[in-house]
Amino acid sequence: MFRSIRIDAVLIQAVIAGALSFAHLHDLAEAAGQSGWKAWAYPVSVDLLLVAAWRRLRGARRDRSAWTWFVIALVASLGANVATAGLLDLANVPAWLRILVAGWPALAFLGGTLLVHQPTEPTPTAAPAPAASADPAPVVDRPDVAEEGPEIAPAEPVPALPEAPPPASVPVVPPALVDHARKVATEHRTRTGTDIDTATLRARLGIPEDLADAIVAQLA
Repeated sequence: MFRSIRIDAVLIQAVIAGALSFAHLHDLAEAAGQSGWKAWAYPVSVDLLLVAAWRRLRGARRDRSAWTWFVIALVASLGANVATAGLLDLANVPAWLRILVAGWPALAFLGGTLLVHQPTEPTPTAAPAPAASADPAPVVDRPDVAEEGPEIAPAEPVPALPEAPPPASVPVVPPALVDHARKVATEHRTRTGTDIDTATLRARLGIPEDLADAIVAQLA
């Protein structure tokens, strides 16, 4: 039986830290005038408020009320631990601290009540899927063909038309070449009195025949 018990170092550390904090809260409450069972009830009140606020924060991280009560309980716990570390004379507790200790039960009761009874935001649920219709869709029966019609002979394939030859590509004439050809044609017209033909323009410019035809078409 003892072999199944596993010792958890984190759990041991948490028990020791909780016991020390519990004792510090008890000592402070007893020094502030709370004797007997009342001094032991103060640590329980502080720790329960801290746990309730933490559980509330786990469900709603943006809950300002839960953060407020969590900070209040944490300050009360840390304050008691620091006060009992020799910074406060427990034999002569100041009046303001007695007032805080005496008023803590009402404050803890208010915080715990608000944390428990505060409504939570409803979790959005997906809309239920529409229920399938119980009645199946009606099946339309196709009438059977009583008699078969006359067989139709397949049409003869239409011979494909011959493809048209691709259009001849028109050469692109640079604008500078057109300007130069226009000067040559003007000079030819002034000298001979006739327009320049394709062969003469081709010979004067030293260009291919198709390019010379394209230039003559632009000069016309």
